[in-house]
Amino acid sequence: METRGTSFATAGRGVGRASNRFALDYRAEAAALGGPVCPIIDFHTHVNGPRAARVWLEAAEAFGIDRVLTMVRRADAPVVRAALGDRVGFIAFPDFRNPDRGHAMRAGFLDDIRAFRDEHGARMIKLWNAPRLREYFPEATGLDLIEFDGEWRVRQVELAERLGMGVMVHVADPDTWFASRYADVSTYGRKRDHYRGLEAMLERFRGVKWFAAHMAGMPENLDFLDGVLERHPNLHVDTSATKWIVRELGRHPAARTQRFLSRWAGRVIFGSDIVTTDEHLVPTNGGAASPMGELADSEESAFDLYASRYFALRTMFERSHEGESPIADPDLAMVDPARHGPLDAPTLRGLNLAPEMLRTLYRDAAIASGMVE
Repeated sequence: METRGTSFATAGRGVGRASNRFALDYRAEAAALGGPVCPIIDFHTHVNGPRAARVWLEAAEAFGIDRVLTMVRRADAPVVRAALGDRVGFIAFPDFRNPDRGHAMRAGFLDDIRAFRDEHGARMIKLWNAPRLREYFPEATGLDLIEFDGEWRVRQVELAERLGMGVMVHVADPDTWFASRYADVSTYGRKRDHYRGLEAMLERFRGVKWFAAHMAGMPENLDFLDGVLERHPNLHVDTSATKWIVRELGRHPAARTQRFLSRWAGRVIFGSDIVTTDEHLVPTNGGAASPMGELADSEESAFDLYASRYFALRTMFERSHEGESPIADPDLAMVDPARHGPLDAPTLRGLNLAPEMLRTLYRDAAIASGMVE
């Protein structure tokens, strides 16, 4: 199916917003897309909140997602399990809300890993080593954490290895952030610097399965990604962080991205990075408890927020569409405010993948990874 520009089936049927610039009816768009070639496993989300989880479930079912892995605080896992049942699995994740963040991300995380494995059947841990970690642990206070081969990261991977668990990592961040928010190289380093410790750990723990979120933080440079995947056969990547992935893959010729996905079929796994919270379901009145809470303020706007990610990803992978994304991308204005406003969006370039590639991306790779029941 081919579409161009803003000519989606339901454009202009309502009031646009950041998650729905063209005022689409995402339920109708899901029906127009039709069911995917197979039920989709979303390998990377942050589905939280008993009410928001149910809104997410409606969006997920509309777009053909039947299984999900999520990252929540250990205390919140039973609530999400009650809302989603057997369709949800958990990734062991530290408690970032703990006021003693140093403990939560060091010894406390070891306790969380064991509990997630024993109580919730988790098969994977998450190491979040974004450049912002340097803000949490300034100067020398986080040297045992901020590099992937730091002392506490080694301890955490050793525990995961003993428990037979995989390791998901967040490495680096978008080029747009390094051009703006992370411009201070003395604090954040260069983007390439963030891969040294990761590659050291990939080599040290060859028997562990590794999963690098957000296309290993480098959808901007597929040649670089080719090299990392060649050097480390124990590494997989996921497609999560929808705005980032759509923006950067849209800058490559479609044929280049198709070659990458074909070459590494089975090691690229579908993920969205959708974040849900019950904050999304109530009016913010200009004062959400967190920046994430400001993204929606009702059940309908929350549905649009969650559905937009699945719509954009499925459109990119399945169609020959080429036009602006329906999701606003403020990174454009962050880098070039003279040319872009906060509601501008990049090109969404369709890849029109063959059905067998879609099956591998959407489901088979996740099952083969051993991280999904």
